[in-house]
Amino acid sequence: MSATNRIIYIPGKNPKPPAEEHRQQLLRCLRRGVERADPAVAQEIEADSSLFQLIGWNSLYYQSYKPLDEDLPWIDALLKQDGPTHEDVREALSFRCRTAWVLYTLADVFNFLIPLLPDPVVKNTIRETARYFRNEDNIGQQVRELLKAPLREMFARDERVLIIGHSMGSVIAYDSLWELTHIEKNPGRVDLFLTIGSPLGMRFTQQRLLGRREKGILRYPRNIRHWINIASQGDLTALDPDLRDDYKAMLELGVVESITDVDGGIFNYFRNDLGLNVHRSFGYLVNPRMGEVIAKWWKEVT
Repeated sequence: MSATNRIIYIPGKNPKPPAEEHRQQLLRCLRRGVERADPAVAQEIEADSSLFQLIGWNSLYYQSYKPLDEDLPWIDALLKQDGPTHEDVREALSFRCRTAWVLYTLADVFNFLIPLLPDPVVKNTIRETARYFRNEDNIGQQVRELLKAPLREMFARDERVLIIGHSMGSVIAYDSLWELTHIEKNPGRVDLFLTIGSPLGMRFTQQRLLGRREKGILRYPRNIRHWINIASQGDLTALDPDLRDDYKAMLELGVVESITDVDGGIFNYFRNDLGLNVHRSFGYLVNPRMGEVIAKWWKEVT
């Protein structure tokens, strides 16, 4: 009998809707992306939605929620759209985005430039993530425990696990997997680690990950079988969209079987009343390239 497939989703920063409401909308988008790649797999996922689990760390971290009705009309519109419009593509590839990318890249190398960045969202992101990295009031450990608890159970049942980490969620997932490997000595493995809109390629992030001061195999998680990374065009959170070169030592040490960056990225065409947002999770999940990765994993026999 084949092992049960489990999908765990760790969202990015900012307050989110109540966990079950948020999970349902994420699952709607994920099913749509998978349906566009493989309708049969989408039907299997729809038949048992409990196989998709959300790690709702945001309510613990922010002590607040975001009303779902702010996003729901835009999610409905996204699900009806078959792909990016010419305007979406033009905006994602605009000179403004390319110029911002240069500025943020320089600030990532020379951190003293961060306060000079013109975008208040970027500055706020740095302030918010600093609290996690410093583990203020043990908040980092509490957040990671929300993921590690179900992972321990899935590992014990020998289930196939796909972790999807969006943005800051990919950092939380990486750190959690490192702790399971090196602190808890748990022998379980994640079959696929799928990172989307991830800041794991940034020096600012890499200098603060768990294990960064270790050498050799002690530096990295050893419980990831395959790692696939997807970054959308114009997504400044995924400042460095190619992670394979940053983590190639994991391949050389034999602690991961493969690390793959999706060539050319994708176009994230989520829009709301503020305009195009190429970083939003819903836009990543409905993309057929993302659906293709999930469907292929779902059908694999191990």
